[in-house]
Formats: sequence, C-alpha cells, structure tokens
Amino acid sequence: MLPEVTATRYVTPLREGGSLPGIVEADDLGTYVMKFTGAGQGRKTLVAEVICGELGRRIGLRVPDLAGIQLDPVIGLGEPDQEVQELLKASGGLNLAMDFLPGALGFDPLAYEVGPAEAGRVIWFDALINNVDRSWRNPNMLVWHGELWLIDHGATMIWHHNWPSAAASAAKPYDASDHALARFRPDVASAAAELAPLVTEELLTEVAADVPDAWLVDEPGFENPDALRRAYVEALLPRAASIHTRIVLGEPTPDRPSQAPGWLAGRLAPAAPKGEGA
Repeated sequence: MLPEVTATRYVTPLREGGSLPGIVEADDLGTYVMKFTGAGQGRKTLVAEVICGELGRRIGLRVPDLAGIQLDPVIGLGEPDQEVQELLKASGGLNLAMDFLPGALGFDPLAYEVGPAEAGRVIWFDALINNVDRSWRNPNMLVWHGELWLIDHGATMIWHHNWPSAAASAAKPYDASDHALARFRPDVASAAAELAPLVTEELLTEVAADVPDAWLVDEPGFENPDALRRAYVEALLPRAASIHTRIVLGEPTPDRPSQAPGWLAGRLAPAAPKGEGA
C-alpha cells in the first residue's frame, strides 16, 4: 500500500506535462509533484504510474518515491488560472504524488554521459512496460545529484486501454530506435540477465496491490479491482522473460509517426521553432 499524505498548499503548475501536474506541499512537510484524477488522460495514467514506478524502484532503478495524496479542492480557491481551478475541482479525493526532486535538471544526452550498463537497464525496463514516452523528443528523465532518475510513466502499458487485445499487444516487439538512451550502446542482454529474474509473479502482485481500489473500479470485463490487478500481472510476467529478444535498436527516424495513444500525440509532437505561428 502506498503511503498517504494530504495536500495543504498548491504551489504552481508544471506546464511541461500534458496533464498539467502541479507542485504541492503536504501535511508531512514534504513537497510533491501531484498528478490528478481529473486530468484529461484519466485515472489509467495514475495506475500506470504506480505499477511501473513501483516496479522500477523495486528492481533497482531510480524512480522518485510515490504516495497517495488527498486533495480538498478548496486549496485552489486562490489560484488565478481558471484551467488549474477546474482541474482541482475535478480531482477531489485521492490523487497521486511523486517526490519532488529540488534542483533536478532535465536529461540532456549531450551534457550527461550514460554507460552501456545503465542504458541497457533503462531500455530493458521501458521495453517491459512498453513505454512510448522516453524518446529523444521527450526523455522523461532527470539528473539529480549526478544520477539519472526516471519519471512520468503514465504512457506505459498501452494495452490497458484495450484489454480484449492486451495479450496480443503485450507480445509485440519494442522498437527502441528513438529511445533517449539508444545512442549509449545499451547492453540489453546483461540487463535482461540481471533484471528479468527479479520480475516475479510475487513482485508484480505486490506492485499491483499498491494501486488504490478507487482507480480500478468499473473496468469493463472485470468483476472487481483484484481481477483487474491480476490482468496486469498476467500481461507483464511473460513479457519480462522474453522481451529482450524483441527489442529493436535501429537508426532514429525523426519524421516517424508517433506510436503513442491518441491523447499523447500532441505531447510528443516537436515544438515549433521560435517565431513560428506568431
């Protein structure tokens, strides 16, 4: 079960994210990046954040600590931005918090060297969870205290947007040609040998249990939240054993159409050069 805190002050929005996460302070005196149930992407992005974030941490990757965070929308009454006010009003109750890493810098492959072993571990992990949002366009990694940290796992496990085809989707290869770490000669074979044995049925069951029931109810085709949790385990367990044989590392293709879900397409699109569209 995730630890739980209560938001006490909304500090500022983070407009780099498509779901408009915000920095908040909580009753444990901690500062968090908060992701909202009322955001347009829906609660499945929070489910993915929990399962994949906790899985990454438990196999030894650096992912900021996660917590459930209770939100009373009244804390947004003084927020001048109408969009933020509406988001807070739509997100009363339990949301997701990620530990804020003060002073962290966005990953820049030209400024930060990653060894083949670490690059291989990250790419293997992203292949396991089918992360479509760690490309050179949008690395979703931070450098904090000289180390690489992984963030933003809401666009993973895209099969859970269409459970009837989940088994076929989870069996597909993972194209890492445009991955932000592809240039660092990733040692995927060694990563698989190290990490795949750690991804056991027991571990996957534990991380799925961290997802609150409230984010799993009313999923078509599933009787209850535990049945849905089991589906995540059954999708990830066989993939862990064999995905390293289906990772494709080719030449990056900047003009390639996005493979992300439709709601993510705008977020992945390259920004227009300054001066265009003015």
